[in-house]
Amino acid sequence: MAKTGALETETAKAATELKKELKRIVKAIVDEDDYTVEATDRAIQTLCALKDFKLKHTPSLGLDNLTVPDEFLCPISRELMRDPVVLATGQTYDRPFIQRWLKDGHRTCPQTQQVLCHTFLTPNHLVREMISQWCKEHGFELPNPVQDGDEEIITDADRGHLNLLIGKMSSSLPDQKEAAKELRLLTKRMPSFRALFGESADAIPQLLNPLSPGMVDMHPDLQEDLITTVLNISIHDNNKKLVAENPVVIPMLIESLKFGTMETRSNAAGALFTLSALDSNKHIIGRAGALKPLIELLDEGNALAMKDAASAIFNLCVVLENRGRAVREGAVRVVLKKIMDHILVDELLAILAMLSSFHKAVEEMVELDAVPCLLSIIRESTCERNKENCIAILYTICFNDRNKLREMIEEENANGTISRLAQSGTSRAKRKANGILERLERAALISHTA
Repeated sequence: MAKTGALETETAKAATELKKELKRIVKAIVDEDDYTVEATDRAIQTLCALKDFKLKHTPSLGLDNLTVPDEFLCPISRELMRDPVVLATGQTYDRPFIQRWLKDGHRTCPQTQQVLCHTFLTPNHLVREMISQWCKEHGFELPNPVQDGDEEIITDADRGHLNLLIGKMSSSLPDQKEAAKELRLLTKRMPSFRALFGESADAIPQLLNPLSPGMVDMHPDLQEDLITTVLNISIHDNNKKLVAENPVVIPMLIESLKFGTMETRSNAAGALFTLSALDSNKHIIGRAGALKPLIELLDEGNALAMKDAASAIFNLCVVLENRGRAVREGAVRVVLKKIMDHILVDELLAILAMLSSFHKAVEEMVELDAVPCLLSIIRESTCERNKENCIAILYTICFNDRNKLREMIEEENANGTISRLAQSGTSRAKRKANGILERLERAALISHTA
């Protein structure tokens, strides 16, 4: 017993010394403004040594000595579940084990022997939280889920389930609404279910069958579920081209942008943003007339809707022809108003910078008194990207409207805003700022000579 006590005393002393060393190093780092990298490394090494020491001298609290509640054990492995998921029959299993069961060709539930109507696995968050809490109460953390590279299995039963739901879109209104809600949920949770839509060119037109042109908002809840399903389907990369090139989809999304609940309009904008990831789709969406309702949504939507609209507008305006469309549809006024109201400044400055390549856009910016706003952002913002976009827009204004040169000269004399950016901005910002300064110097020289 004496020998054990002495060992525990030595152990405590060793731990105390490590703590003192760590405290000394951390204090030196905190107190010194210019601390060395070596000091940081020593702190990390000492902390790691203390961690290793703790692990070596702490009794293991494994599962071997505990009785695990039966409901926390996977029915297949009889081990504590790390990633509990629910099968179509409502039974819960640990994901890697039920995935292996399905991969081996089984199409029944291991416990009930029922034939599965589909093989999608839904996370059981409640059971996982209960297991996690139980583990904490017994002094250890729930192990991380086992990473299994296998994706969820797609079967003929799953295809049949999709066909059943799609078929209901030509049935009664209650059937349509019930199926639409389930499709929205499945396409949100299951990436593999989104992929199923790519297997049939007819699936998407059938999905949108209840939304008649000119009457899309007759049943707002049904419209919302179907448009959100289109958004979910569009997330799958292999579906983007198929969805956008279908003659039904883009016109339906545009109608929903105009006539729908705010959530429907927001999700329609989200779908257009997602689809516009492909350059070919940018042209299709722009030519279909999506920019005007997107700009209107940016003008009058809630915070989330404005964000979705701005993202879609930005993506579409990567294409030059869509920038012209956006300018003609009044984007400059709406975008600049939001910036002046300090709304989505980062995103909208990027859009404004793209639109400034059009002379009409520059004219509108001048009329709307954009110059003071842009100069104030350069002075006050801490975001280098925003400063860069502001100076790029001012550069274009400077070379298109000589009347604004005096305003910039006054700003430069009062605050030196452009000079400071020419010294400390990004490489692009420096180039634009120096270009403006050269222009201002020439203008001042001409004025002085005159």
